Amino acid sequence: MANSLTNRTLTSFRNPNLLKSLSSWSRRFNSVPAAAEQPQSDGPSSSSFTFSSDGADRNTDHGNRDGSIYIKAPKSNPRSEEKSVTMPTSFMTGSIVGRRFYQKVTTREADDGNGWTVMLDYRTLKTPSKRPLKVRSSALAKAIAAEWEYQQTDGIRPFTMPLMRLACTALERVPLTRPKIIENLMRKFNQDLVFCRAPEDNVLTSDVHAKQVEKIDPVLDWLESEFGFKPVVYSSFFSGKQEDGLVKAIEDLLKKTDDCELAAIDAIAAAAHSLVIAVGMFRGKLQIEEAIELIRLEEDLQVDKWGLVEGGHDVDIADLRVQISSAAVFLGLSRWI
Repeated sequence: MANSLTNRTLTSFRNPNLLKSLSSWSRRFNSVPAAAEQPQSDGPSSSSFTFSSDGADRNTDHGNRDGSIYIKAPKSNPRSEEKSVTMPTSFMTGSIVGRRFYQKVTTREADDGNGWTVMLDYRTLKTPSKRPLKVRSSALAKAIAAEWEYQQTDGIRPFTMPLMRLACTALERVPLTRPKIIENLMRKFNQDLVFCRAPEDNVLTSDVHAKQVEKIDPVLDWLESEFGFKPVVYSSFFSGKQEDGLVKAIEDLLKKTDDCELAAIDAIAAAAHSLVIAVGMFRGKLQIEEAIELIRLEEDLQVDKWGLVEGGHDVDIADLRVQISSAAVFLGLSRWI
């Protein structure tokens, strides 16, 4: 269901049922406890924020003068406040944090006319640096608003808000740590999933090798035609080394991305263990279902042979679909101006 929804979203962004569809997509995974997300890169991370409806700190005398909701960075010794809730904006344990403290969610054009903001009742949603959570497209703002509207009375479920997490990453983390993010992505490039090939002459891996040739070789051919350098495949545990020209071409592409694009590429690469797959989705070579098939190619062969472990494989598949699909939706909606 998630894959069908996100594919429709990416191919037809002018669907009037966008909010309804995204809400249904979130509900599909409401009861699925997602696996803990691995860090995407070195450097500062916006993994935990404090959402406050009063905008005040107990150590100050300043009240909430503008009626805004602030997303404050976590303190070393946070104190409990009646009108705030500390929540991680990432896929963690699937726990419920705090209670819903607002009634209506809307979007509006930013005060400066440059972008769109999300309103919780009469309050403007703000980032950790106390700037309005402003995105450049109305579609993305409405999608984030749909995530907030979905939250139930008994509490806020951060694992159902992947677009909110990516927006905070693009607005707060990427501008400050862009060189570190790119460095981290390129450091893992030689060990990319698509370059690792199972041995052909081993009875235990020959079927995997054949499947890799069938599914991955077209991606490698595209990579060569796109960037002008033939990728090196290897079967060694110690990996191989790609041509300097290919490495530089990929690095140059990353440097030319905007903050939303780099946030999406980073998220996809972390979930896929493959920068090539992330770049393929970024350039439109791979769709969501094709990317997931490549990522799970070897494990799906094992599942076909030995069976699926309930509570293990099925949860991993659901979590991967959410991470890849949400990043693809975020990328598409951020481009739709």
